[in-house]
Amino acid sequence: MAFDVPSGYRAFKETEVAAYPAAVPAVAARLGGKPADWTVREVGDGNLNLVFIIEGPAGGVVLKQALPYVRLVGESWPLTLRRAFFEHEALLTQRKVAPAHVPEIFHFDETLALTVMAYLKPHIILRKGLIRGTVYPKLADDMASFMAETLFATSDLGQPAATKKKHMALFCDNIELCRITEDLVFTDPWREATLNRWTSPQLDAVAAAARADGAWKRAAQEYKLKFLSEAQALIHGDLHSGSIMVTEAETFAIDPEFAFYGPIGFDVGALLGNLWLAYFAQSGHEPRPGARDEYRDWILSTAESVWLLFDQRFRGLWNTRHAGDALTPALFPDRTTLRKVQDTYMHHLFADSLGFAGCKMTRRILGLAHVEDLESIGDPDLRAACEKRALRLARSLMVDGQGYTDIKAVSEAARALQREGVT
Repeated sequence: MAFDVPSGYRAFKETEVAAYPAAVPAVAARLGGKPADWTVREVGDGNLNLVFIIEGPAGGVVLKQALPYVRLVGESWPLTLRRAFFEHEALLTQRKVAPAHVPEIFHFDETLALTVMAYLKPHIILRKGLIRGTVYPKLADDMASFMAETLFATSDLGQPAATKKKHMALFCDNIELCRITEDLVFTDPWREATLNRWTSPQLDAVAAAARADGAWKRAAQEYKLKFLSEAQALIHGDLHSGSIMVTEAETFAIDPEFAFYGPIGFDVGALLGNLWLAYFAQSGHEPRPGARDEYRDWILSTAESVWLLFDQRFRGLWNTRHAGDALTPALFPDRTTLRKVQDTYMHHLFADSLGFAGCKMTRRILGLAHVEDLESIGDPDLRAACEKRALRLARSLMVDGQGYTDIKAVSEAARALQREGVT
């Protein structure tokens, strides 16, 4: 199949990669030595791209290259290489305001659709740590800071309207990746889509029920409309547990190629939804029932802290760094009135976050791209049982989200589903 690629583009093979950094002084200096001293390995296990780790005597880098198609599906699904440009722009924006949680960028090549960035070592993908049952003491604190800093800074609270509009215009062209989200997250799980899959036959009836559930479908489309129309801030766009690198001391957000100006709750909900998926998946990873009860509690407390700390820090930035044209504190010299304005704003963000979390959870079970937390459970009956509990919570968050008064109420709902062994 012929793809629309710029002249000079080629997808690297592992044996060809080492020659590239030699011509980029900043990258060669980071690696040290000569190309003969460098080792390369391809580690991309995602849905879209090639990812190479290059290590030399002085250090390592990651070279990420976009392919002109969806890697998960194959060449039958062409995809623009320009997503690499949007990812690079998003990384630069995020690193400017949250440098402690965004990897350093050394080089970008638009023709080859590749970015070279810091190799985070010994960090691992958060999802893999959650499967292993590893506790990350700084996860909630770090991710709350990352989201508050990046989302506030690019919102109408954190930047002037003219600045925001110019930045929005740049990201408005990230059409193809937005369309993937619009279809795979908000529409396909509730219709007969060719690429949908689920644990079958265990979830056949559940999938059919979702397609017939008017309230659930209506909620999905209402959240899709928010995604399409509410340009609140530059969102990461794919902030799941596979886009976060962690150690017990550090946390980094990576892979913002889906970035665009959208609803703030989509990022917050993506992270929360993935934590709740990990919560229900623990039954498939414990050596005996109940062995990971303490870890399950940690996951729920982490989700609670993510929201509570995000709320606290977002308000703090509002109070100290307001630079936008919306809801200016100068109009509310009475702190009580300003607090009420903030309460209303954050209440809407909370409800949005829960609904978007439910959308993300549903698509990871009934749609195309699933999560390793659940997929790695070998017993299909056990996996399906975990998935059914997660879907029950997901539907509740989407349809009845306004009924959750606070984040602890979601934890209690998750615990109730786990205790009851809902199937």
